[in-house]
Amino acid sequence: MTSAHPIRFTSDRDAPLHPLADRLRREVDGDVLFDRASRGRYATDASIYQIDPVGVVVPRTAEAAVTAIQIAIESGVPVLPRGGGTSQCGQTVGAALVIDASRHLNAVVEVDPQARQAVVEPGVVLDTLNAQLKRHGLWFPVDVSTAAQATLGGMAGNNSCGSRSIAYGYMVHRVMAIDACLADGTRGRFGPAAEISHPAVRALSERAAALWEREKDEIEARFPKVSRRVAGYNLDCLAREGQNLAKLLVGSEGTLAWFERLTLDLAPLPKHKALGVAHFPRFYDAMDAAQHIVKLGPCAVELVDRTMIELSRAIPAFAPTINAYVRGQPDAILLVEFAGEDRDEQVRGVKRLGELMADLGFPGGVVELLEAGQQRELWEVRKAGLNIMMSMKGDGKPVSFIEDCAVPLEHLAEYTDKLSEVFRKHGTEGTFYAHASVGCLHVRPVLNMKGDGRLRMRAIAEEAADLVRRYKGAYSGEHGDGLVRSEWIAPFFGPRLTAALSEIKGWFDPKGLMNPGKIVNPPKQDDRSLFRYKPDYSPRAPATVLDWSAWGGLPGAVEMCNNNGHCRKFDAGTMCPSYRVTRDEAHLTRGRANTLRLALSGQLGSEGFVSEAVREAFELCVSCKGCRRECPTGVDMARMKVEFLHHDRAARGFSLRDRLVGMLPAYAPWASRMAPLVNAAQKLPGVPRALQALAGFDARRPLPSFSADPWLASQPPQAKRGGREVLLFADTFNNYLEPGNLAAARRVLEAAGYEVVPARAADARPLCCGRTYLSAGMVDRAKAESARMIEALSPWIERGVPVVGLEPSCLYSLKDEFLAMHPGDARAKELAEGAFTFESFLARALREGAKPAWREGAAPEFVVHGHCHQKAFGAFEDTLALLRAVPGARVTAIESSCCGMAGSFGHEHYDVSMAMGEASLRPAG
Repeated sequence: MTSAHPIRFTSDRDAPLHPLADRLRREVDGDVLFDRASRGRYATDASIYQIDPVGVVVPRTAEAAVTAIQIAIESGVPVLPRGGGTSQCGQTVGAALVIDASRHLNAVVEVDPQARQAVVEPGVVLDTLNAQLKRHGLWFPVDVSTAAQATLGGMAGNNSCGSRSIAYGYMVHRVMAIDACLADGTRGRFGPAAEISHPAVRALSERAAALWEREKDEIEARFPKVSRRVAGYNLDCLAREGQNLAKLLVGSEGTLAWFERLTLDLAPLPKHKALGVAHFPRFYDAMDAAQHIVKLGPCAVELVDRTMIELSRAIPAFAPTINAYVRGQPDAILLVEFAGEDRDEQVRGVKRLGELMADLGFPGGVVELLEAGQQRELWEVRKAGLNIMMSMKGDGKPVSFIEDCAVPLEHLAEYTDKLSEVFRKHGTEGTFYAHASVGCLHVRPVLNMKGDGRLRMRAIAEEAADLVRRYKGAYSGEHGDGLVRSEWIAPFFGPRLTAALSEIKGWFDPKGLMNPGKIVNPPKQDDRSLFRYKPDYSPRAPATVLDWSAWGGLPGAVEMCNNNGHCRKFDAGTMCPSYRVTRDEAHLTRGRANTLRLALSGQLGSEGFVSEAVREAFELCVSCKGCRRECPTGVDMARMKVEFLHHDRAARGFSLRDRLVGMLPAYAPWASRMAPLVNAAQKLPGVPRALQALAGFDARRPLPSFSADPWLASQPPQAKRGGREVLLFADTFNNYLEPGNLAAARRVLEAAGYEVVPARAADARPLCCGRTYLSAGMVDRAKAESARMIEALSPWIERGVPVVGLEPSCLYSLKDEFLAMHPGDARAKELAEGAFTFESFLARALREGAKPAWREGAAPEFVVHGHCHQKAFGAFEDTLALLRAVPGARVTAIESSCCGMAGSFGHEHYDVSMAMGEASLRPAG
């Protein structure tokens, strides 16, 4: 992947002078971030907490990371290892020096297919590793739902589990060795006792074995007898016989050491899978059935409850999947997967599931999904579970604090029933999903953490703990301890084992500077001074120019980001182009949302919404709208950027670049009339450099040429009446720059039997959607243009005449920004419903039975890159469907993100745009 250097404006002028920062910059190879905005972005993870770090180091090498750690320890500053920052329990927040391994320390060092082992750096993302292992027929099977974001170092630190742990175990079972650095600078290999060579590590091994001998009876008595238990340190792995000290480091949450490399135990990729979707009319029935279903030998049994099903139906990316594979209105479904070498055997597993369901009183209750594509679609919904649950609008959100308690399967139905009673007692309800196979459900009561949520959180936590003890379960079954559950270790483990944990911490970290406050000597989980929404949290937004009423205002829309990091991805989809090439938290949807939240709540200084930090965060946002569709919580950063630009330019004024970009529809007619002169002038020696100096348009990228023959000017006033009319919208770009596209579109539409009417206003001036004005922060002008367009086209829309456009950015403005600029205007809504891109309009005609007369010729081959906005509105499939309808056509969709141009972006940020294009399009050839 091509790397692009991030844009930074804020420097450190707003950060207090810190001698540690100066020394780190001198001695560490990497980014050293001590400014307020950067620290704010690293102050949160996917938990309810926010604690400003002392600073952040993004090391380029392992040596740099070790150097930074030693400098911090010598200075008496705590150290906090961090990967993807997706922890739900607050493991990766703290008043410490953050060491972010995710950006540079992400190499797969070695793969040994024969030994089925891989050696990786801590910042390697699970999906990235598995993509490399696939060609060897292997995978790393701890398949957490955040596999596209989670780093292996973070997964080891957390002792992550995943959906298929019933078959493959979890991290403690699959990490064979860890090369680690201790607080005192010791660097050694922690693995099987017989292989330890470093004297200091060998001494730790001996101490661990002695502690086991001393406490083994207490460990046997206190450790839960369930397959999922990740609280504290793995004391049950310390016996001298077969001891592997890596098992002690797994799950230690950065409190014992920093992980430099991990040696992982791999598994063969199953050749065949079959999925049965078991439907239940009552939630209790699903929970009761789990104990019987696991006896069939599945590799996964995952719960999706009614709340998650209904929320998924409201999310464009997931609604088609739910509608296709979920029958009726079940109270719960269980995804039951069988996997192995023999396809027939896996299919028989699903058949046996159907028989079992009939025996349990639910005949016909299984939907069989035997094709890989179908299975993948439904698993994507399950994997997005947390984000789907967090898509609830309003201040009440499902909160993680008892979300992974594990109980024996025979008690699961009763436990969940009693827990629901607890929720009702405290005036709320909960969401339930995930690992029914091992009795470890993700359970989240809906609480308002800005209000009385803290009080109810404490009461619910205490009653949930009592239930877990009653059923002899584990209070922490997957997501670790962190800030939210470390205080519960002592009540469950008792004083002797709690003291043993402190003893181990003392061996590895005598000064207590490695991620303090986790596992050992923790704070109270409900200390509100540690919360993201502290007692004095009070966001204040300016009078907004766009409609944010669906979220209760702009702050509510910003707060929809739950920090789970779904945007930190490099796989299918568009989101987030700038992060894909910079790997910089500042240029990520999550990073931008955090920057906005901090600014709106006054945590970045008095400038608030129009602060330099917000401007920096938006500088590389290409307004692709990928987050609008792909972020399960619906964070719409493109709309937020328009809002910001309006207020920012109102405060600072418009630059020459703003005017040249925004006012294009106003000066394009003039430039078109003088096209030969204008086009020639752009190419004169020195002009590109002058434009770069004056307006910021990179001289390396030629500006577009104007046409002397705009399409609209050559069209008759109106078409003859009598046929099926269609309005063809001539956007500024196609009309004045590439009119041939409009001419070709007219020919195709007429060949399809339509009467093409050029969309016009009553006056002679061409219609404009306002897209360029929005891009430059000129929202008032965009409002005026959109109102004019609504006025001109409404009579046609009322008659049922569709509007067809060629440029997706312009056409989808009618469906998106028009509604945000004109809330409550019924005509705007009708226009949005009656407007189509050229491809979507013709694809709809094909679906309705149109039989085009195709021109004879050679079978064409199409390799297609989808426009970001087409993909954001789920319309790219229409383009592919239209091309596939061509007789003999071979159509390949490029799996790509942004091409890098994004309107004027490619002229303003040449290097980043080239990196985006290369990452998206060069692999396609």
